[in-house]
Amino acid sequence: MFEKGEYVVCGNKGVCRVEDITTLNISGVEKEREYYILKPVYVNGSTVYVPVDAAGESIRPVLSREEARELIRVIPEIPLITISNDKLLEQEYRVCMRSNNCEEWVRIIKTVHLRKQKRIEAGRKVTAVDAKYFRLAEDSLYGELAVALGIPKEEVQDFIAGEISVSEKTLYIPGKEYYN
Repeated sequence: MFEKGEYVVCGNKGVCRVEDITTLNISGVEKEREYYILKPVYVNGSTVYVPVDAAGESIRPVLSREEARELIRVIPEIPLITISNDKLLEQEYRVCMRSNNCEEWVRIIKTVHLRKQKRIEAGRKVTAVDAKYFRLAEDSLYGELAVALGIPKEEVQDFIAGEISVSEKTLYIPGKEYYN
């Protein structure tokens, strides 16, 4: 059970703050069923209602500061997605996003970055599917890391770069456009 004021990750809504835990007085809704009232941190004016008894399927706690730092440390070791068929790759992107898992989001970011680089070198544009899932994965990952680390979302990319050692910078750092 989550507490009022706690930050959670709620499916495709990203990081949310638990505003309340209450029953709803809405027609067609069980009067005794409790709901989490969630406010997305990075989407203004939105409210999410999740039944407390079904929350395990769609809500998880935000990473702790230590877990966030450990995730950043292992980014260079997180494998790429190795599917070459574009239709199957899009399905895998969807599975990774639905997993609500930071490592899966990193896999998307790393994979799309490499695909983008190869396509540009070949004189081709980035696919719309790659661009869409890159943005979704970055928004999800950077939003959660920002809350976990207590820094603005806009600073997460540079924070990641600063945390990865100089010898590892030859590997991909999410969002950075350079290699050593």
